[in-house]
This record gives sequence, structure tokens and C-alpha cells, in this order.
Amino acid sequence: MVLHYYILKNEILKPSGKFGKLPFVTIQLPVYNEKYVVERLINSSVNVSYPKSRFEVQVLDDSTDETTDIIAKIVNDLIEKGFNITHIRRGNRFGFKAGALQYGLEIAKGNFIAIFDADFLVPQNFIKDTIHYFTDPQIGMVQTCWDYINRDYSAITEIQGVMLDGHFIVEHFARNRSGKFFNFNGTAGIWRKRAIIDAGGWQDDTLTEDLDLSYRAQIKGWKFLYLKDSKSLSELPVDINAFKQQQHRWAKGSIETFKKDFPLLLKEKLPLTVKLEALFHLGGNFSYILVLLLSLVMYPSIVSRLDIGWYQLLFTDIPLFVFSFFSIAIFYIVAEMERGSSFAKSILKIPMLMSVGIAMSINNSKAVLEALFNKKSSFERTPKFNITLKREKWFYKNYRVKNLSLPSVEFIMALYFGYIILFSVTRGNFFSVPLLLIFFVGFLYSSMLSFYHTLKKGS
Repeated sequence: MVLHYYILKNEILKPSGKFGKLPFVTIQLPVYNEKYVVERLINSSVNVSYPKSRFEVQVLDDSTDETTDIIAKIVNDLIEKGFNITHIRRGNRFGFKAGALQYGLEIAKGNFIAIFDADFLVPQNFIKDTIHYFTDPQIGMVQTCWDYINRDYSAITEIQGVMLDGHFIVEHFARNRSGKFFNFNGTAGIWRKRAIIDAGGWQDDTLTEDLDLSYRAQIKGWKFLYLKDSKSLSELPVDINAFKQQQHRWAKGSIETFKKDFPLLLKEKLPLTVKLEALFHLGGNFSYILVLLLSLVMYPSIVSRLDIGWYQLLFTDIPLFVFSFFSIAIFYIVAEMERGSSFAKSILKIPMLMSVGIAMSINNSKAVLEALFNKKSSFERTPKFNITLKREKWFYKNYRVKNLSLPSVEFIMALYFGYIILFSVTRGNFFSVPLLLIFFVGFLYSSMLSFYHTLKKGS
């Protein structure tokens, strides 16, 4: 069901491109069962360097646990201190996050809407760093770059950080600077309210309401701006099962958005390069099905080449290995070096990054197929535990994701590749082993860590 929207009647921008007065901003904080991080989020939102009289905070609370009581106390204390903050309860989760944002939008006082998820901290200078770009009346949204308070917590958080670096440091920057469409990431950005409404408002018919609204707004002609050097801190999932749940939602939602918005984009009079980039952007997760298919046919491929000789294998497997992964490696190495990492440290991260990416093919292929065949699912938010230091524990906390089915399939795939490696070594096909190891390590690591995080008891 598509959520309704209403017409905005006023705008505070003057035709000259200068603000008539300091803009009033609404900061929206959509929350659902976030008792471990909600205090951190709210306190950061009211501490922005902006006059109290020129911003409000909406805590859009759909919680069903003690999070609501925690929010109520924090909000009451902040109201007594003179902050313009409201605790908004809908009584249901209709439309999930999209529904909460739309509900808040209709009563928001600001003509500019900043949005932060529960795993983020609102930067103190966020409004000051972003609001002046809206003096250009064509700017509909400004997105800041993500950074992470717990990147070094574990191997899986480090891998997530590298994956997201590629998205924010390379993809977003390149798309924005080359005039292509890019997307609001659901948080750490600020919208012109009129742009949201003009594009049809927040709609809940995909799992990625942020990506959907982004494309509808840009199709309408609104311009987006990405600020690579403005950082917004967040907490990465420490539970690999939560990470997989997040990846599933993003992958499924992107294909749902592809089906919904790409036909609309094709009808628009836009440069062919914009349409092609949108095709690759929205349809990028189809590649996980190809990776999974490649994994499944690996053994027949090895068997079919047993008799061609080592010399021929040298000139088939090694180039295949190099060219298949060269572009991916360069992509992430550039991102890490831009972040300040050395070339040597950057390149050492690539093998494990590729292994985990390959292991995600089962989880994300399932998501893609569900989207293709119109299997609807509810919005599952990613649990956060307020974990920043390596010594901190999270196994005893609520919101843990229980997942044993897909990790079992991943473990079977690890056994499959273990057999292929043994088969290849015993027949002298050593040139295929490096490629096979990437698949084997990825599936084994992902499955074992999922089992561990599912079955580990709190202490």
C-alpha cells in the first residue's frame, strides 16, 4: 500500500537564492526497539550547533518494549531544559519506517527534514555543514558520508567498513560528480520537505524506501548533493546474522525499487548515460545470482579441463583469476587509500573482503529472488547494542538474530569447495586453488560465525 501525502504551501527560500531568515529544521529520529542506543541518539540530536528556536526533534517511536519508557524520560528532561522535542507514538507500525517518517512529515514544522537512524550520532555541525547548500532552489537532498565508531571491533565489522567505504567514497562521489543519479541512504542526510512531497512522499511498497524516494525525486528533476568530507558516525552490526539481515533487506529492496522505478526513468528525457548507470545501480544485486551460479558449476568446470595440461591451465585459470577480481580489488583499494590507509594495508584486506562478498551470494540471492517473485516481507531493522570497544560484550543482550537455515547451506557450500580443492590438488591442478580458496574460506567463515553468534550464550 502506498502511503498518502499532502501539499506543502510555504517555502522560506527567496528567489535571490539566499535565506530570508535562518531556516527552521526538523530532525526526525525513527526508532523501533532500540533501548541500548536511543539515549545516545537523542542526546546527540539536541546538541547540534544551531539555535534552539530554529530546530525541532521528532522521536518517531514505534517501539513495543521498554524503549518507549526510556524515550519518555529523556524527552521530558530535555523539554524541561528548553529543547523543542516531541515523542511521537502512532500506536501501530503501519508502513514501518516509511510510515513513521510520513507520519512525522505531516506534522513537521521545518521546511528541511534531517533524518538519523538509531545506530547514528548526529554530528554537532550537521545542520551548519549542510543547510546552506539549499540556497540553490534545485537542491532536494544533501547526503553526508558514513563513518564508524566500532570499525575495529572485529573482523566482520572491519569487512563491513571496507564494503561501505567503496559505496560512499567511490560510488557516491563518482555518481554525484558525474551528474548521475545517486541515493539518500536512509540516514545522515537532510531533505527539502517540498522535494519529498513533490516526489510522492514516503511510500512503503519497497523495503528500501530511501532508494525509492531518491529515484522518484530525481526523476522529478530535484538535484542531490553528496558531501564526502562531512562524516556522520554510526555503529556497525557486530552480529553477522544482523549483518546478513541488513544485506537481505537492502538487496531485496533494491530489486523492488528497480521493478518500480526503472520503467518510470526510461520514459524520462534523460541522457542515455544516466539511464545506463541507473540500470547498473538499481540492478546491481542481480550479480549475486550469477556468483551463486558460478559457485555451483565450479566442479564441472574443473573436471572439464583436467586433460588440457598445466600449460593451458596456466593461461586460462590465472588470467581468469586476475581479471575477475582485478576491478573489484582496485575499487576497494582506492576507497581505502582515500580513507588514509596505505596501499599495503589496503591490498591485504581484499582477499577476505572478496570471500565474505562471495559468501553473501546465498543470502542475497534469496533476497533478489523474493523480490522478483513478489514475495513480501516485513521491514526487519538491524539490531544495535551500543558496542564500540573490543572488550565489550553483546551476547547477553536482547534483539539477537537467530538464523541457522542459510548458514547450514553456506556450510554445505564450504564442504563442496573443500572437496573441489582436494580434487584439484590430487590431480595437479594447482593453478585453480587460489580462486577456490576464496570461495572456500568465505563460505566456511560466514557459516561458522553465524552458528557461533546464534548459539553463543550470554555471559
